[in-house]
Amino acid sequence: MLTVEGLNTFYGSSQALFDMQLEVGRGEVVTLIGRNGMGKTTTIHSIMGIVPPSSGRITYKGVELIGLPSYKIARLGLGLVPEGRQIFPNLTVNENLIATAANTFSKANPWTRERVLELFPALAERLTSMGNLLSGGEQQMLALGRALMTNPDLLLLDDATEGLAPLVRKDIWTSLQALKKAGLSILVVDKNLADLMKLADRHYVIEKGQIVWQGSSQELRDNPSIKDRYLGV
Repeated sequence: MLTVEGLNTFYGSSQALFDMQLEVGRGEVVTLIGRNGMGKTTTIHSIMGIVPPSSGRITYKGVELIGLPSYKIARLGLGLVPEGRQIFPNLTVNENLIATAANTFSKANPWTRERVLELFPALAERLTSMGNLLSGGEQQMLALGRALMTNPDLLLLDDATEGLAPLVRKDIWTSLQALKKAGLSILVVDKNLADLMKLADRHYVIEKGQIVWQGSSQELRDNPSIKDRYLGV
């Protein structure tokens, strides 16, 4: 579904990604993991056209993404849950959800406001609350719900549970399991390795802007040296 090949991305004269390569298949959950500052968010932003790469290829369902503006990339079926949530603070929960509502590909069972509220019941109680008055957990649920309202085929989550309370994190992981069961493809960045290993089919480890290891959850469990070398604090 998504293929990234030989991607090089710069911030001015500073190179952030070096021949980045990864793939996400249909219905697959894939993680991008590594320490802070290693290029995870830059990879997500490069895919979405927020930070234009200088070279390489990014294809989604055979369509070349490099050179397309972010809104056109989103319309192809990619939904972003950004780092820091970035919900609309001066809109209500209801307005945040309906602002992005679309069913571009006429899906038979599309994500609607009611379906999002069924996934996140806590939001149903806050429909008239302004975005900036929500807790961090509620904002993350809203950011995820807002992305789902675009009816994507591939969901990209950057720092899916960063800074959330344990009970809220559990709710987010449960919702992601439900989305996986429903067949949604997901590329997720997060630091909670134990939860990621329960959810994901494959993992990519990034170090200094390039992939240094890839494999399944079982292969990662069998290689504690990978965790110690690239993921430990």
